[in-house]
Amino acid sequence: MELQREKTVEDIKTKYHDISFCLNERSRRMWAATEAKSFGRGGITVVSEGTGIDPKTIRKGLLELDEEQRAPANRIRRTGGGRKKLTRTHKNLLSDLESLVEPDSRGDPESPLRWTSKSTYKISEEMKNAGYSICQRTVCSLLADLDYSLQSNKKTKEGSNHPDRDEQFQYIYKRVKYFQTHNNPVISVDTKKKENIGEFKNAGREYRKKGTPIEVSGHDFPDKNLGKVSPYGVYDVSKNKGWVNVGISADTAEFAVHSIRCWWYIMGKKTYPHARELLITADCGGSNGYRVRLWKTELQKLATELELKISVCHFPPGTSKWNKIEHKMFSYITKNWRGKPLITRETVVKLIAGTKTTKGLEIRSMLDENVYEKGIKVADEELAIVNLVKADFHGEWNYQIIP
Repeated sequence: MELQREKTVEDIKTKYHDISFCLNERSRRMWAATEAKSFGRGGITVVSEGTGIDPKTIRKGLLELDEEQRAPANRIRRTGGGRKKLTRTHKNLLSDLESLVEPDSRGDPESPLRWTSKSTYKISEEMKNAGYSICQRTVCSLLADLDYSLQSNKKTKEGSNHPDRDEQFQYIYKRVKYFQTHNNPVISVDTKKKENIGEFKNAGREYRKKGTPIEVSGHDFPDKNLGKVSPYGVYDVSKNKGWVNVGISADTAEFAVHSIRCWWYIMGKKTYPHARELLITADCGGSNGYRVRLWKTELQKLATELELKISVCHFPPGTSKWNKIEHKMFSYITKNWRGKPLITRETVVKLIAGTKTTKGLEIRSMLDENVYEKGIKVADEELAIVNLVKADFHGEWNYQIIP
C-alpha cells in the first residue's frame, strides 16, 4: 500500500513538472484540485506532496470547481481575492508615513528622521518601530503614491531682488549691442573658484581601463608648498574666445586688472586693432566689485596705459550666474578637467588651454607668478583723481573711466 502511494506521488510530481511551465496561478490551482478530486479521499495530501502546492490552495481550487465559486474566465482570482493592500488594512499608514518624511511641516519636530538621511531603509525601520510591518520596497511604492521622488538641492535662491534688476539687465544688453555694432571689444570677467594643487580628488569621471583609477591623496588639506591657484578669466563675448590668468597669489583687484592687461596685449589688441573703447561686464562683488576702490584706480592706470576708454557694467547683487563667463567658459573648463587631479600649476594651465567646444570656444592660459599684496588701502585723494564718469542710470554699477 505504501509503495503504491509513493508511486502515485511520483507520478503526480512528473506530470506537474511537465505541465507547470504553462500554468498561471489560477490554472495551477484548478489542475491540482482536479487531480486531488480524482484520487478521492486523501487526494489533497498526495497532490500537495507531489507538487509542493499548499493544501489550502488545493482546497480553494476544489471550491472553485463548483460553478458558483468559480472566478470569471478573464480573471485569475475572484474579485476581491489576494492579499489586501496595506493602505486598506492600515487606514493611517499614508498619513503616518508622510508625517515621518516631512517632520518640519507635518510631523513631530522631534522626529528621529529630522536630522538624518531620509533613505527608504531608515524610513522602513522607523515605520516598523511605529508598529507597521513594512519593507523598504513597499516604502518606495507608497512614497511614489504620495508623489514623492528623489531630488537634490536646486540652486535658485539669489537673495533679495533689487527693484531695478531687470532694468540693469536691459541696460547691459543695450551697451553690449552698442559696442558690438561699433566693433569694440566686450569682455566678461570673473575669478573661478580657487583650486588645490597636488594629488587631490577632482570631481567627475573619465574613461580608464577597469580597476585602474588614478590614486590620489585620502585628504584634501592644501599642500603648503604647492598651495592653491586663482584662475581669473576674461571671456570675449563677441568672438567666443577666452583668456585665463592662473595666479598663485591673492585674488585682488590688482591681480584682476593685470589679467585684463595680459588679455589685451596677447589677444585683444590683435583682434581689435582699431578699438577706442572697451566694455567690461563683471559681478558686483569680489576683486572686481563695484565698491572696490583699488579696482577703479587700477582700471585708471590701465585706461591711461592703453589709451582706451573703459566702460564697466556690474550685474546686480545676487545675479552673478548670469555673467556670460560662468556658463560660456568656466563650465567647459570644469568639464574638461573632470576626474583629473590638478597635480601641478602647469597641469592647470594646460587643461584650461586644452578646453574647446564644437561652437568654436578656444582658451589661452598663462601662469602668473607675481605676488599681489592683500589689504591695499586707497585714500580718498587717490580715488578722487580717477577720471570716472557715472552713467545716469545707477552710476554705482555703470561708469566709464577715461584716459
